[in-house]
Amino acid sequence: MFDSGQSAAYQPLADRLRPAKLSEVVGQEHLVATGKPLQLMLDGGHLHSMVFWGPPGTGKTTLARIISQQLDAHLINLSAVLSGVKDIRQAIEQARQVQPRRTLLFVDEIHRFNKSQQDAFLPHLESGLITLIGATTENPSFALNNALLSRLKVYILKSLDQSAQQRLLEQALDVMDEGIVLSESQQKTLIRAADGDGRKLLGLLEILLDYVTDGQVADEDVMLVTAGQTRRFDRGGDEFYEQISALHKCVRSSHPDAALYWLARMIDGGCDPRYIARRILRMAAEDIGNADPRALSICLDAWQGYERLGSPEGDLLLAQAVTYLASCAKSNAVYTAFKAAGSDVSIFGTQAVPMHLRNAPTQLMKNAGYGKGYQYDHDVEGGIAFGQTGFPDDMPEQVYYLPKDAGLESRIADKLQHIRELRKQPQRDSS
Repeated sequence: MFDSGQSAAYQPLADRLRPAKLSEVVGQEHLVATGKPLQLMLDGGHLHSMVFWGPPGTGKTTLARIISQQLDAHLINLSAVLSGVKDIRQAIEQARQVQPRRTLLFVDEIHRFNKSQQDAFLPHLESGLITLIGATTENPSFALNNALLSRLKVYILKSLDQSAQQRLLEQALDVMDEGIVLSESQQKTLIRAADGDGRKLLGLLEILLDYVTDGQVADEDVMLVTAGQTRRFDRGGDEFYEQISALHKCVRSSHPDAALYWLARMIDGGCDPRYIARRILRMAAEDIGNADPRALSICLDAWQGYERLGSPEGDLLLAQAVTYLASCAKSNAVYTAFKAAGSDVSIFGTQAVPMHLRNAPTQLMKNAGYGKGYQYDHDVEGGIAFGQTGFPDDMPEQVYYLPKDAGLESRIADKLQHIRELRKQPQRDSS
């Protein structure tokens, strides 16, 4: 499952356009431009192990090939999707055979290797037998084990912006033998459909060739080729969590317009709207709480309404809930209070329930003192028995819930402040 990087007889357009040096790379200027890390590495001839982290079609394989060629290193390609420990051993043996020439081992989709497979590289990295370049679309902090990650320098690759994709498309049109011409609007349609993925852009262009007659490209053919192409959303990887994080944070910062954008992005990318419904329900409790208790009901109604309508009609209900959450008063007081209470549960351990708070459904329990001294709040003037504690006997009174001056919580804060002050006063004789 490995090769030495040699090209096959038939070359897809992406291979035909593959750059041979950094100056020819489209995009990634933050890595390949003069004075930037990869150019400095090649200028100094100092090869080191690294991992390229970025979306598909951003040049990870290309950069590995350029590095191996310009530093005259023997290149071995592995795919973690298709390879196992046996293939790693074969690659290591090949590296020994070409010594003293340096070996660059390129592992595509390196995050697919499990811990033991990743560990197999370690001794050979330490000995200097191989230099490893990994490529991954997943966050290396989570996808790679710490032992391997500590030996790799991480370089982040970015999606190709519209300008870079335009340059790539122009290069492709120049080298194609078919001599087709695309209008400006047709080029923009292809670029939008590629969504920052250079390989996808070239693939769409190749597919379009099947619809071309005498070099003429019809708008209908471009739409047919690009139909169904969704924006990047990997439904479980980094893009997934980055976009839901963006939605949550825009709701929290009272930015309904930005929140709507991220909601639309997730739905457009194929995210399950039911997942979004669950997350916005959580937002209502975490970031709004008692500042506006209606938020919970609105989110629940939107969720239930979506279950009845489905997409696309039900998507509007989620949009309504998101805009309401982003626009209403915010408070994380309940969230922080609950976390503080949970912390005390760990600190104080298993505390017995005070006798006066225990239920006494049987005479035996009453004789044992269960419920003794309990004051029924509704029988007390004002409706609150201020003298009895609600905490275990060996635990002091605590204050967790601190309502904020936002929405309904501003009124709750005044009420609780009054109650807490009265609780501090000496217990009054109720006889």
